[in-house]
Amino acid sequence: MRILIAEDESKVAQFLKKGFEEAGYAVDVAADGEEAIWLAENHPHDVWVLDIMMPGRDGVSVVRHLRRQNYTTPAILLSARTRIEDRIQGLDAGADDYLPKPFSLSELLARVRAVLRRQRPSMSNELVVADLRLDLVAHTAKRGAREITLTNREFALLERLMLASPKPVSKMAIVEHVWDQNFDSGTNVVQVYIKYLREKIDQAGETPLIHTVRGVGYALHSEAP
Repeated sequence: MRILIAEDESKVAQFLKKGFEEAGYAVDVAADGEEAIWLAENHPHDVWVLDIMMPGRDGVSVVRHLRRQNYTTPAILLSARTRIEDRIQGLDAGADDYLPKPFSLSELLARVRAVLRRQRPSMSNELVVADLRLDLVAHTAKRGAREITLTNREFALLERLMLASPKPVSKMAIVEHVWDQNFDSGTNVVQVYIKYLREKIDQAGETPLIHTVRGVGYALHSEAP
């Protein structure tokens, strides 16, 4: 999953970035409203997390502008403003949720999962393909009774493959949802991480789940390629 965070206070932005990355998300960070709009219009995100009080365009005007451009990405507004009128203004502008400051990171992560579930009704907190299970809340993976230890990037890559299963996912789609805007497209890092996952997911004696689809990308399913 890829998140856009728009927050002008650098300490808060870095705190949120670190928290989301530790939860397995790829994170883009904008320091003001104009940068947030540029990132949203030029990179695909699963959720926007926008502070209301930013220099230039505030979070409400950012959401309003993007909705007018027909972007439907779920948006969560953050603000120290607690008046009901402020919440109504944000929601009427097109935000999906509003979280007053101060807040706990765990609650923000839960709200992100909630807006994703509303957008994707079939999505739950656990993804299952064959005997492979991925718990999006506990951040754990199992194949049968075997526990699998994953890095944050491996977890995000596996999540993307399981969400699309049994359909293949292109390298570009993987990059867009698993890596941030600093990704170097000239590297073979996607292939490297697929190799890491195969070594952990498809062990000796187990039915291979990760398949290369030539000319397309990668797919995760239990059927023979």
